[in-house]
Amino acid sequence: MSLKPILQATRAGSDRQLPRQITSGLQSLDSWIEDQGFRGWDPHDALNSPLIRRLTLGNRYAAILWLQLLRRSPLNFRPLLGIPKDYNAKGMGLFLASYARKYAVTHDPRYRDYVNFLAQWLLKNAAPGYRGMGWGYNFDWPNRAFFAPAGTPTVVNTAFIGLAFLDMHLLLLNEPERSSLVGATDVAEGERRSISSTLDVARRTCDFVVQDLNVLAPTADEHCFSYTPLDHRFVHNASMMGAWLLASVFKQTSEPHLGKAALAAARFTARRQLPDGAWSYGVAANERWVDNFHTGFVLLALKRVGDYLQTDEFDKCVLKGYRFWKERMFLANGTPKYYPDRTYPIDVHSVAQAILTFLEFRQEDDEATEHAMRVARWGIENLQDSTGYFYYQICRGYSIRIPYIRWAQAWMQRALTELVYVYL
Repeated sequence: MSLKPILQATRAGSDRQLPRQITSGLQSLDSWIEDQGFRGWDPHDALNSPLIRRLTLGNRYAAILWLQLLRRSPLNFRPLLGIPKDYNAKGMGLFLASYARKYAVTHDPRYRDYVNFLAQWLLKNAAPGYRGMGWGYNFDWPNRAFFAPAGTPTVVNTAFIGLAFLDMHLLLLNEPERSSLVGATDVAEGERRSISSTLDVARRTCDFVVQDLNVLAPTADEHCFSYTPLDHRFVHNASMMGAWLLASVFKQTSEPHLGKAALAAARFTARRQLPDGAWSYGVAANERWVDNFHTGFVLLALKRVGDYLQTDEFDKCVLKGYRFWKERMFLANGTPKYYPDRTYPIDVHSVAQAILTFLEFRQEDDEATEHAMRVARWGIENLQDSTGYFYYQICRGYSIRIPYIRWAQAWMQRALTELVYVYL
């Protein structure tokens, strides 16, 4: 029922046929997500187990070990370990972007209600105590560089959520209920700030990026944003997500410092492109790997920054990176490889981001939309469960079929919704 208006609009407005396999796959996924109430597990939520927290004895490396054991296990021990299904802020931001799209196309009041619920939840669960609005994860996150307690806002989460609110502003521009979705809502408990518009939310997330994060600035005209306010870890895709957010809001508000900060972050990453067109994950010596979906993030963000700042400074860099990514990161049948020289693990995140990245380049590449379709079909055929959710990974010799809400479901819904949207 929910996709009928989209299908009708597709048939009426275009000669292209959207495969039923894709629309039914999205319908099944939507139903599964809604039945779960947007709650679920995450690959990195091991420390939400009281037992595992005790076993780590407060040691970060022990915590990393337990996290990796659960993340790589094909069996889901979370119910036995007392790890509950929960809301994830990044997942909620991705859901918000998807349902804003759905509502803008169909005007189905159910979608409006979901948009309202998701926006209100995000506003009430922003991290307190920062100059800007930001969001973290619903679990302690130990990693090789630092330890982030639950709720520590990250640039990646904040950028996706800020962009989702900006989507609301643009997609629902003429909707009378747009302003009521966020009016006079508490940002977080104890902070009695009110939000006047969806654009205002996106603008306040920019304050988090430019005022709360640490910065690496090797030259006067370039810099890289840290992952969180707690660390000095400098990662290309994360910094570029911040740049994408700043450039997107700059296009709406014309504030010079937002555009300048976005440009400096884009220059930092563009100037560190590898000779073959790829980017290392991060600048540290132990973060020099190249993978599929993080490369997709960088490409999409760098292209958007150039578009929104109306500069061709990054065009050659972006097209070189896109050629590398398209030629080296996929098998002939559309299977997304994890690394340029290694296929496994085949990750659902690579599927989702590939769809979004190909769609982004459909004006520059006549084959891009068909490639997006091919990857989507492969994902549905190989990773979607009969109940509607998507599996996490196919590893060599086994699969991890645990239904992770953020990593798999939110991303695949976002990608498939966007794929349907371009057919209108």
